[in-house]
Amino acid sequence: MPALIFRKGLDLKHEVAGVLAERYHSALVNQIKEAGYRYDEGRLTVHLAREFGFCYGVDRAVDYAYQARRKFPDQHVFLTGEIIHNPHVNNELRALGIRFLSDAHEQDTVIAAGDVVILPAFGVTIEELQRLDQTGCTLVDTTCGSVLNVWKNVKRYAVDGLTSIIHGKWWHEETQATASQAVASNGGHYLVLLDLAQAERVCAYIRDGGDRDAFMREFAAAVSPGFDPDLHLARVGCANQTTMLSSESLAIGELFRDTMRARFGDAELPQRFRAFDTICSATQDRQDAVIQLLDDHAVDLMVVLGGYNSSNTCNLARICAARVPTYHVADPDGLLSATTIRHRDVTTRQEIVTDGWLPPDGPLVVGITSGASTPDNLVERAVRTLAGFANPA
Repeated sequence: MPALIFRKGLDLKHEVAGVLAERYHSALVNQIKEAGYRYDEGRLTVHLAREFGFCYGVDRAVDYAYQARRKFPDQHVFLTGEIIHNPHVNNELRALGIRFLSDAHEQDTVIAAGDVVILPAFGVTIEELQRLDQTGCTLVDTTCGSVLNVWKNVKRYAVDGLTSIIHGKWWHEETQATASQAVASNGGHYLVLLDLAQAERVCAYIRDGGDRDAFMREFAAAVSPGFDPDLHLARVGCANQTTMLSSESLAIGELFRDTMRARFGDAELPQRFRAFDTICSATQDRQDAVIQLLDDHAVDLMVVLGGYNSSNTCNLARICAARVPTYHVADPDGLLSATTIRHRDVTTRQEIVTDGWLPPDGPLVVGITSGASTPDNLVERAVRTLAGFANPA
């Protein structure tokens, strides 16, 4: 028997609303918003970005997970992996008894017909969905609508014979799921590009040719089975992992447009190149908001809250670090003291401990934003911790 799939909740939204508010919302953050996204205490001024924290897709995914636990209290409830990239939220779900199939001790777990499996906001590959469907288990699908929009476009590319150029991280769950959609549709092909530098190398190959073996070595883990750069880069369509740096996704799209025009001519461009807008509006809004914060306020530093493996959070930190000293902390526990902070270095991408991060005297102006998978209660904890550091008793 095929799996039973819930895609629009489980009719328990009101029953879990109170728990979600208690665990993830913040009265202080609401007050700060009402005060013009500004908080003052003693020598500390905090400016919040006007868009930050949980996006609609994340809020929906967490809501569905709580509904699933409430709906099936006596059944095993699993997640295929992290529901979102935030350690605090994922640990809260573990505390509810939801088991993560990605955890080391669950690697050999066999799903049975009576089990419930939650699909995360990133989605899952077609192959994984088919395996789960064959077990006859109950599925709760929290895949974000923005991700589904990307899937729709790469499937269209594949049907029309275009290779999907996906700006993303080939190892990321969302990008793997998107790539599987391309392959499953008409035997399509894909190439995943991490950044503009890789895109430039691919476009140079399209224009001028090059060392095919070297190309395949570089992109071995990032291409579809049977991919041939001499065949499958003649017609391309651009898409992206929804949490990537939007300005870079747009630049990559323009680069491919210009390259295909230079290689094949204006007359051929409509047949050789296509790009749909697959940039997530929530990702765009949060990136625009932090740029606006930095344009409007002279801050001493930025604190960016969110999981180290959260792509959208890392990109917020990249934007900020280009302008001011920036500290990407996984959660407020990384704010160790007024002199010491544990954070992810934007350049090396490694967790480090930095001393002397807060100016010790005089007015202190701090900007704060958070990734789309970070709840407001963590922002409140960060604000209160900063206030305590800036204004010791």
